[in-house]
Amino acid sequence: QVQLAESGGGLVQAGGSLRLTCAASGSNVRPSAMGWYRQVPGNEREVVATISSRGSTKYANSVQGRFTISVDNVKNTLFLQMNSLKPEDTAVYYCNYKGWTIEADYWGQGTQVTVSS
Repeated sequence: QVQLAESGGGLVQAGGSLRLTCAASGSNVRPSAMGWYRQVPGNEREVVATISSRGSTKYANSVQGRFTISVDNVKNTLFLQMNSLKPEDTAVYYCNYKGWTIEADYWGQGTQVTVSS
């Protein structure tokens, strides 16, 4: 069972930066992919950025050029560097870990990011 612990959320003014961290434990196998998702109350959870086991990254159009996803494979830790934050980035951000089977799909508890205008 993989466990994910997120940290780094908080309140920041528009134009500011935050760095989210997701520490994964409970597996000694590199995941097929990890990613960050976000959700606003009343809306569906949406993908923000993902990174594959080979290091390929993908970003939502809304964050392209402002956010950077990275991973430390030695420490099993996922990061999301968020720059030039906008009020519309306000959401609960979730870390996701995908293993090599359909059942191996794990989520963190979420961390709140609030961007004030």
